[in-house]
Amino acid sequence: MGMLTSNIKPIILMKKNEMSKPGLSRRLFIRRTATAVAAFNLVPRHVLGGPKFVAPSEKINLAIIGCGGQGRTNVRALFSHADAQIIAVADPIESLNLDAYYFKGLAGRLPVKAEIEKHFSEKTPNYQVADYQDFREMLDKEKAIDAILCATPDHNHAYVCLTAMRQGKHVYCEKPLTHNVFEARLVAKVAKETGVATQLGNQGHSGDGIRQTCEWIWDGVIGDVREVHAWTGASRWNKQHTGGRPAPEPVPKGVNWDLWLGPRESRPYSSVYSPVSWRDFWDFGTAPIGDFFCHNFDPALWALDLREPLSIEAFGVGGVDSYIAPPGGLYTYHFGPRGKMPAVKFTWYEGGLMPARPEGLEPDDQLGAGGNGILFVGDKGMLTCPGWAGDPRLLPGSRMDDYKRPAKTLPRSKGHHRDWLDACKGGKPASANFEYGAALSEIGLLGLVAMRVGKKMYWDAKAMKSPNAPEADKFLRESCRPGWEVA
Repeated sequence: MGMLTSNIKPIILMKKNEMSKPGLSRRLFIRRTATAVAAFNLVPRHVLGGPKFVAPSEKINLAIIGCGGQGRTNVRALFSHADAQIIAVADPIESLNLDAYYFKGLAGRLPVKAEIEKHFSEKTPNYQVADYQDFREMLDKEKAIDAILCATPDHNHAYVCLTAMRQGKHVYCEKPLTHNVFEARLVAKVAKETGVATQLGNQGHSGDGIRQTCEWIWDGVIGDVREVHAWTGASRWNKQHTGGRPAPEPVPKGVNWDLWLGPRESRPYSSVYSPVSWRDFWDFGTAPIGDFFCHNFDPALWALDLREPLSIEAFGVGGVDSYIAPPGGLYTYHFGPRGKMPAVKFTWYEGGLMPARPEGLEPDDQLGAGGNGILFVGDKGMLTCPGWAGDPRLLPGSRMDDYKRPAKTLPRSKGHHRDWLDACKGGKPASANFEYGAALSEIGLLGLVAMRVGKKMYWDAKAMKSPNAPEADKFLRESCRPGWEVA
């Protein structure tokens, strides 16, 4: 209120002789108060409190960048927050039919814009959302934007996030945070420098399950952990296209293909790339590990502080093509001791591969759930969680009845989007902020580098280099088209 008072007082104060005129003081006061309120409402909040300022009582003006299936999913999640107001969308593709994918229905710039307008028009008749092909034009013209949500294909994440953060916008970005290791470190650095509120889209990180997992492991229920396994049943989206660049096709109406490519070199359009199946291609996506690692490895990073692997080795099912990722892979990481915690061997499985079923389990004991999960192997027992950092379960299951749960030592989340929105308003940082999200993403991305290098890769985290595989450099930091540089 101090800011409001200091801006209005000089306008509504009346001279002494005006106060003494009968019938005039009240009219003057009303007129000048109205002028003051109008002037205050016309002043953008970034003038009043800086580019990152959002008052706790105000709505947050949001823009959605990337209106595919995951962008639409995030929009629907934001609808449940009364202080989240979506005022603009940007996507180079006008409309997408997602019936062939688990998202279903229509997405793209115009369908998502229509869905947003319909939602907000229930309380604000004729609510309008600005739409753009190019997010840069949107940020240039829509000065009221406080924050953006990035749900583009992976290859555009870093460029979008860096552009928005450097303009003082708060940023939520879908996982993985970036497409390569250099980008992950740069995005984390700029997030720290700008001080904007950030959040990675690994939604399970805000659940109770991951917090319970940490508390149980820290309680010593399974002893020292020296072995961890995590997996996803996800495979390659493209079942027919198995290698090389796809055959050229005419660019459909409503698709700005050059803009969709962003930092990647120019090439002909193909429907094999979009929607969703861009995830399979090295230039655009990050294979199943990029899609699911930030969900299913998350409990291990938090509970065991697994940040900097000493080595990484990866094998692709059916070999590794130079253009498209294999349908499955097996990745092995070695982490050194961390404080009092011993060294850990971590294995990631995808495309139908799974860890061997441990001995001593009861018949109804399951590893993970729905094709996703994580298994911690300690010297006093085992613990498993379903995918997306779900609720932990001790193995064998009979241990669950006797285990006295430890006290809750980690703060509980109000919700993944809610934590970010609160951070946008000056609250505490979201727990999956870009510092955490960059570290999580980097580990998964290193697996892809090892797969493409084709040998066990030792890792010097400080130098961001592999001492025994200098050929990894071109995968750690990729070249960008002029005008799209990530720096």
